[in-house]
Amino acid sequence: MQIEIRTLKVQPLRQTYGHVARRFGDKPASRYQEATYDIQPTANFHYRPTWAPEFQLHDTARTQIVMSDWYALKDPRQYYYGAYVTARARQQEAAETAFDLAERRGLLTGLALEWQERLIAGLLPLRHVEWGANMNNMLCADYGYGTAITQACTYCAMDRLGIAQYISRIGLALDGNTGVALERARVAWLESEAWQPMRKLVEDIFVVTDWFETFVAQNLVMDGLVYPLVYQHFDARAAREIGANLAMLTEFEQQWQNDHVKWIDSVIRTATAESPANQQSIADWTAHYQARTIEALRPLAATLLDDDAGRAIDEVSTQFTTRLAKLGAVPVSA
Repeated sequence: MQIEIRTLKVQPLRQTYGHVARRFGDKPASRYQEATYDIQPTANFHYRPTWAPEFQLHDTARTQIVMSDWYALKDPRQYYYGAYVTARARQQEAAETAFDLAERRGLLTGLALEWQERLIAGLLPLRHVEWGANMNNMLCADYGYGTAITQACTYCAMDRLGIAQYISRIGLALDGNTGVALERARVAWLESEAWQPMRKLVEDIFVVTDWFETFVAQNLVMDGLVYPLVYQHFDARAAREIGANLAMLTEFEQQWQNDHVKWIDSVIRTATAESPANQQSIADWTAHYQARTIEALRPLAATLLDDDAGRAIDEVSTQFTTRLAKLGAVPVSA
């Protein structure tokens, strides 16, 4: 008996989902495109939000930024849920290895008292700043328009909770898991004069009603100034004076910031290029929050860097201003 096996090529009726085909044509699409474009509802809403009846559930009027296509604010990293989780899982595995080593060897409990105090007073309260960043990005995810920006803001919000937890674990590694260091850091956040300008700035951003202004204030300005100061200048000083004990525990934050900047710069560059009105709004917001953030960072820089604080602030500010010029986030008349 002879059996003949034949193979047939089946031509699919469609190459991708309808909502993607209407935008890009009926051709194979990437997972990012399928999970992102034209997913947000745009019509047939059942009711207006009871807490803001002047708006639709999804409304472009919630910000003064105007885009002809809100999906132009795409994520250059092309993070949809699967890609995002995979990327962060790899980073988390490396971070867990570092923390396990630090805890087993007592790398932080053996630090000089001066450095333990510096970390408690200057680094650990940043977990509250990260919690604020989580809240701000969730607001952008709630009120933003278009899945391209809202899903990326959701991922960013989750990242900020993770970073807050990593900072908390530094505190636990510092005091042998007693929680004393974290409690002292909480008191510093609430009562220390060095932290009150930053605390006020974080809380003021909570009540901003324009979600894109919140996006600029948090993700462009605050992150663009806080991260270089803490995770570049302070980390460099710590590496010189106490070795790599701290740097290995903040490697996630440094890698995350490099990844974060790619997304933020793409969004800001696209929004400012859309129109002179957008450029002016973003430039005005940036100038306002840059001045406030710099002033809020001065006492923190003094806590972390002592006599090098002024130089570090100037360098961070200059680098940030150069970055803004490349993004077009400067006044139209400038």
